[in-house]
Amino acid sequence: MSSVTSDLSLTENITTIIRPPYFYISGFTGIPNMEYYYVFLSLIYIISLVGNTFIMVVIFVDHSLHRPKYIAVFNLAFTDLCESTAQVPKLLDMFLFDRQFISYDQCLANLFFVFVFLTMQSFNLIILSYDRLVAICYPLRYHMIVTPRSMIQLTVSGWVFAVLIVLIAVGLITRLSFCRSVVINSYFCDHGPLFRLATPCSDVLPNLVMAKLLPCIVLYIPIIFIIASYICIIHALFTVTLPQDRAMKTCTSHLTLVAIFYLPVIFTYLLQSLIQTNARIINLSLTSVLPPMLNPIIYVLKTEEFKVSAKRFLRRVAQREVCPVKTT
Repeated sequence: MSSVTSDLSLTENITTIIRPPYFYISGFTGIPNMEYYYVFLSLIYIISLVGNTFIMVVIFVDHSLHRPKYIAVFNLAFTDLCESTAQVPKLLDMFLFDRQFISYDQCLANLFFVFVFLTMQSFNLIILSYDRLVAICYPLRYHMIVTPRSMIQLTVSGWVFAVLIVLIAVGLITRLSFCRSVVINSYFCDHGPLFRLATPCSDVLPNLVMAKLLPCIVLYIPIIFIIASYICIIHALFTVTLPQDRAMKTCTSHLTLVAIFYLPVIFTYLLQSLIQTNARIINLSLTSVLPPMLNPIIYVLKTEEFKVSAKRFLRRVAQREVCPVKTT
């Protein structure tokens, strides 16, 4: 009887999941004058907040922009705003006020929101690429293929898929035991550095598979689709009677966003073994916060119809301030 009891006790000890109350975000360690980088991040966040909010308000107010393309642009601005808010305020709070300890539940929440918004940023670029592909390759059928309803369906599908795939990644983290270090070598609760902490104590093979799968879903498959779509677009420009300057101008903004988002991230992941840890962390933090800041600037400067709508909106706001409505 005592033997059976000891075996049951041993089994219970083996299957117990060890969840630490806190993790420690190491962040930017040993880098001099980092306070200037935090000031820089604060400025980036303010510009992102103002720029993306402005885009969303202009698109919402101006009914001439209630078209499929600008549904995707509105969703991109919303995602950029959420992604910046999920990272920068918490990052500044941790490292400016020495609050680098984060609870287990808060860490998983941080992981979930950051990866959902990053995944959706990538999916937004696919949606915009699809919009340009149909507009240039099938211009006469564009309004039948790309409708407000179909664009909303694409956007909602992207959100649902992003949430599901990240929920699976977070769920796989919850099955791990963390019996040794609780120091996460990143600037947030990053998936890779987090599950590797459980390597000596748990079977991390499912997490490792997910770590290989996520970059394929978020980075490689989208960039392959975008490259293929632009091959079709370039082919169409030489076979269909379209004004080439005008057609390419409509794609310039999107290609710029693609380059800003994908190239630094892919470069960092492919060469991460050759890059110093602090350099990798800073590079990843910049690739996370710079695109949300640059996207509004690129669309305001490159898209003529949006500039017209923005000027009209600003004139309307200025007139209301100069001639306020009298109330009785």
